[in-house]
Amino acid sequence: MRVHFIAIGGAGMSVVAELMLARGHEVSGSDSQASDVLDRLGRLGAQVHVGHDPAHVAGADLVVISSAIRPDNPELRAARAAGIEVIHRSQGLALAAADTDFVAVAGAHGKTSTSAMLAVALREAGLDPSFAIGGRVLALGTGAHLGSGSVFVAEADESDGSFLNYTPRVAIVTNIEPDHLDHYGTAAAFEAAFDAFAARVRPDGAVIACADDDGARRFTDRARAAGIRVLTYGLAAGADVRIVDTELGVGSSASRLRSAAGEVELDLAVPGAHNVANATAAWCAGVELGVDPAAMASALGTFSGTARRFEDKGTVAGVRVVDDYAHNPTKVGAAVATARRAAGAGRVIVLFQPHLFSRTEAFAAEFADALSGADEVILTSIYPAREDPRPGVTSALITDRLPGARYLPDHLEAAHAVAAAARSGDLVATIGAGDVTRLGPVILADLAEREGQGRAR
Repeated sequence: MRVHFIAIGGAGMSVVAELMLARGHEVSGSDSQASDVLDRLGRLGAQVHVGHDPAHVAGADLVVISSAIRPDNPELRAARAAGIEVIHRSQGLALAAADTDFVAVAGAHGKTSTSAMLAVALREAGLDPSFAIGGRVLALGTGAHLGSGSVFVAEADESDGSFLNYTPRVAIVTNIEPDHLDHYGTAAAFEAAFDAFAARVRPDGAVIACADDDGARRFTDRARAAGIRVLTYGLAAGADVRIVDTELGVGSSASRLRSAAGEVELDLAVPGAHNVANATAAWCAGVELGVDPAAMASALGTFSGTARRFEDKGTVAGVRVVDDYAHNPTKVGAAVATARRAAGAGRVIVLFQPHLFSRTEAFAAEFADALSGADEVILTSIYPAREDPRPGVTSALITDRLPGARYLPDHLEAAHAVAAAARSGDLVATIGAGDVTRLGPVILADLAEREGQGRAR
């Protein structure tokens, strides 16, 4: 079977394409621009194209799209005109994960880190799970793998309701904070989608949810009332698995997990209270799948991070540059807090690119609050993704609420301004889910040039 992916270079699409290749299917795909992802898929055997052309779908048996693909995409129109079956990315993932113990990781933030932690730990424990993660796992060198074990770990995207295409044995819900209101309309509708997600869990399965999040607590109450087995985790006194005695370091963290089964030490090689919570969710899932509690905690200690999750890009002229995918207020606040601890006595300078016009408009005040922990903040233009511009909606909605912050729409100008502001001992963080990740190397190059000029003098 030949499977064609429209926008194959996207984080979610590329992992499904890689899994289809691993299952022995012929894979083709296109994207609007060249990328390292396309190069990688090409090396793995996919036929990839830059640019969208109706001819690319000729001969395909199945076409996979994401919610970002517009109805007038020439390849999509050609596929439908030819009567080729078109499915959503999540349906493609469900096909790749058929007949497995599926673990679906959902929530407004923490999905990638939690699913990556679980995949790494299960592999360390000898289970060789399959996984599909929307980011490259540093310890594994990839975001997708078709393993020999019975477990399949995947992010479950709630942004467009596509997580309702799964029937998991274990469903992890890291939090339920209002987001993606462009799709759901209201916070109540957003929460209702998670209720439907819980209802899809297998009868022999369980929901694992955070006890520290208001939305998740309401969700677990409703799930239990519906007869669904629920396991909660967190700092809250009533959590089934309670996090206690946490110590946060610059590049690590340590806690104890207390449950009915006793206590285990959780020593992580990644920093931040959010990573402690994510690892606890992964620990709960691993134990649910049959891994020894102490062995699961030890395996989680081998996790070294994922690409674009406080990823170190380099240090030049005494300035450390990191990159983070954070794109909602809670994630951004966590990234800034982690940067603050990592910077020590140095300053924190943030270059932030908002993601989606709708999210920027809805949460401008919350973004300003999340960024307020930085010493200097520069925002560049909004990454539109699937959306069209909205009148009056720019990054200035955030900078207007954050004294001292600057809005520089041109990406390169923003990167140059950050480099110019940085001095030895500072930590620079590029933050956002769009192409702001490309600006870290620009900042480092500016710093190197400045350092070279200083030595020449």
